[in-house]
Amino acid sequence: MQPQVLVHSLPYLTRAAGMTLVVSLAGIILGMAIGFLVCLARVSGNPALARAGALYVSFFRGVPLLVQLLFIYYFLAEFGVDIPAMAAAIGGLGFASGAFQAEILRGALNAVSPGQGEAATALGFSRVDVWRRILLPQALRISAPPLINEFTLLLKASSLVSVVGIAELTRVSMNIASSTYRPLEAYLGGGLFYLAINLCIAGLGGLAERRLAAGAAK
Repeated sequence: MQPQVLVHSLPYLTRAAGMTLVVSLAGIILGMAIGFLVCLARVSGNPALARAGALYVSFFRGVPLLVQLLFIYYFLAEFGVDIPAMAAAIGGLGFASGAFQAEILRGALNAVSPGQGEAATALGFSRVDVWRRILLPQALRISAPPLINEFTLLLKASSLVSVVGIAELTRVSMNIASSTYRPLEAYLGGGLFYLAINLCIAGLGGLAERRLAAGAAK
């Protein structure tokens, strides 16, 4: 063990951690938007929308993320569609995460008693108000733990975007290991950064859970 190698690598790993955060957060946000729309399609009651949503979920949950990234970045270029590396990385993460988030939200909505929506409709609530004030708040509380787990999994899965040339933590750790011939220190440093980021996500997720629970208790 040579601590000086780890110390020397810190600036490079810090920049790489920033890139990992940017790509992961952008993928999470894109995945949330896609997941919400796909979830709405699946619970809409429209057979065509429900089938389209189910097809999306089946495809993006069934095909490995690595294959999706390679398809977006390399295969589309064969047809003249040149996708920048950053866009391919964020898109691949977002499309894949959207499928998982859609199913998490759908399961949470199914856990909410349908009688609550029916009672609110009988009291004169509009459909938008039923969703905004009754269904979504409860679904968010139920889905918070699995969504946080999905976010941490997405952060770790972001290591795969190195295949499209993104200099994130895993790629930079590999570069440091190959240039210094000290893989232990290089990968230890990268692993510690991943751990620190995931602990922050878990802490923020726990805070969000407590706030949602406190809001429900009022």
